[in-house]
Formats: sequence, C-alpha cells, structure tokens
Amino acid sequence: RILFHGRYRTMKIIHSEQTVDIPEGVTVEVSGRVVKVTGPRGKLEKNFRHFPSVIRKKGKKQISVEVWFGKREHLAGIRTMCSHIENMITGVTKGYEYKMRFAYAHFPINVTIVNDGKTVEIRNFLGEKILRTVPCLEGVTVVRSEKVKDEIVLTGNSLENVSQSAASIHQVCNVTGGKDIRKFLDGIYVSERHVLGEF
Repeated sequence: RILFHGRYRTMKIIHSEQTVDIPEGVTVEVSGRVVKVTGPRGKLEKNFRHFPSVIRKKGKKQISVEVWFGKREHLAGIRTMCSHIENMITGVTKGYEYKMRFAYAHFPINVTIVNDGKTVEIRNFLGEKILRTVPCLEGVTVVRSEKVKDEIVLTGNSLENVSQSAASIHQVCNVTGGKDIRKFLDGIYVSERHVLGEF
C-alpha cells in the first residue's frame, strides 16, 4: 500500500496468471472470453466477458487466464474463473449429483416427477392444497431414489444448474404464514452432493 494524499492506495500487480490442465478426451474452445468445453457427457459453454481478463489456450493441454495491472479483486477473479472452467471439465467427464430428502412431521409430502424428469410437482406440503411446480434448469434430470424412501436425485453436467435446481426445490417449500421455522421443519433438504462415481 502507498500513502497518497492522505489515503492508502493499493498497488496494481503488473501481471498475474493461472492455468487449468485439460485432461484426455476433453476439448476446450476459447473465443472472445467465451469458453466451450466438450467431453464424453456433453458440452458446456460459459461467458466470461464481464471480467476483464485474457483467456487463451497454451498448447493442447492447458488454458491460461491472465490479468494485467489488476487490483485485489481482479486477482481473486482469476482463481474464480479457473474454478468455473475446472467445474465445467468435471461436468462433461463425470457429472454432478445432488440428493434431497423429504422431512415432515405429520403431513407426508407428495412429490411427482413429470415431463421426463424435467419438472417436479409437490403436493400436500403442511397439508396445503396448493400445487407447487418447479421446472428444472437445462440439462438437469430428476428421478426418485429406488433404495431410499422419500428421496429424489438430481443429476446433470452443469454444477450451477444442478445446484440451482436443488435450491429452487428447497425454497418452494419454505414455511410461511407466520409459523415458527424452529418448530415447523417440514421441507425438502439437500442431504448429499458429490461428483458422480466418486462417492
């Protein structure tokens, strides 16, 4: 830090760079800060144009993320972008899985999966007659667990889409109407989350 006119100013770092390794069987295309990752399970695309950086391939086995004259928040953003790319690579090679369990004290929650596993319908939450419908995001599939009672399993290639779909299902079952959430614990909660084939 430098004291400048009575205020501390953070110095900019001239050049920062981090790399991500590309495994066998995965193809990565970079075009104008738009990254496309293709693997055995499918294809994912993410736009990083909101972040001032340089993304380029270093040979066939690495992707480089660079920032010139970056401040503290820009340096932190490099690691974030690399994590996003790594998650995309994991998604197209292995995939992600979230498991959700139903919790209820008296009224059993009735969950129906329709539209070929793309939509979840929830009935009888706290005895209400309201039909709650949650459409899953692109690439996410929901199935009922065959081994465990009152459990659904969400799978997909995009970690963001799978986790957001799980969050949408959880939030649609929030207890409202002035009830004490410490006593009324009914809902659908995430019980497990992991990479497919690693648990």
